[in-house]
This record gives sequence, structure tokens and C-alpha cells, in this order.
Amino acid sequence: MIIIIIIIKIIIIIIEVVVVVVVVVVVVVVVVVVVVVVEEVLEVVVVLVVIVVVVVVVEEEVVELVVVVVVVVVVVVVVVVVVEVVAVVVIVVVVVVVVVVEVVVVEVVVVVVVVVVVVVVVVVVVVVVVVVIVVVVYM
Repeated sequence: MIIIIIIIKIIIIIIEVVVVVVVVVVVVVVVVVVVVVVEEVLEVVVVLVVIVVVVVVVEEEVVELVVVVVVVVVVVVVVVVVVEVVAVVVIVVVVVVVVVVEVVVVEVVVVVVVVVVVVVVVVVVVVVVVVVIVVVVYM
């Protein structure tokens, strides 16, 4: 009887470990995919911003154009770095939560999705604001 109880407890521990590993892998994959997608979107935004800046500033001096392009590129690079750092922090936090607290898989996925959506929205808003400011300043 005691042996059966011990075997059942070992099976339960193995199942918990497998669930934790699966959740961690899923979270890492989701975050990596989101980071890659965000980077691709940001690259497109950079090209669009540069085109807008070139079109708006065509009549201005070359020095001003170079300054504007450099500023836009620096802002976008900073945004990309911030997004990557946030993604790494999200991965670490989720792994710690899953391992320490043993949260249910669904809750972890929901938390990750919400955090990622918030990060993407913030990035898009920042980029749009920068583009609008650049266009308004140099019109």
C-alpha cells in the first residue's frame, strides 16, 4: 500500500515537472515569435519614416535631412532594444512564476499575451508619435 502511494506521488511530481517544462517552452516560443514580428514591423516603420522624412524635407537643406534621419533611426533602435529587454524580462518573470508558484498553463499564456499586446501597442504608439512630431516639425 505504501509503495503504491509513493509511486502515485512520483507520477504526480513527474507530471508537474512536464507541465512546467511545456509551459516554459510555449512561453519562450511565443515571446520569441512576438519579438521577431515586432522587429519586422519596426523595420517597415523605419523605412516608412525615412520616406516620409525625405518627402517632407526635400526642400530643406541636406544637413537638416541627415539630422532628422539620424534622430528617427536612433529612436527606432532604442524602441527595438526596449522591446527586446521587455521580452526577456517577461520570459524571466513567467518562468519564475511558473516554477515557484506553479500557475495554471492558461493563466500563464493569458499573462504573456496581455503583456506582449501591451508592449506592441506601446511601441506602435511611440513610433507613430515620433513620425507625427517629425512631420509636423519639418513641414
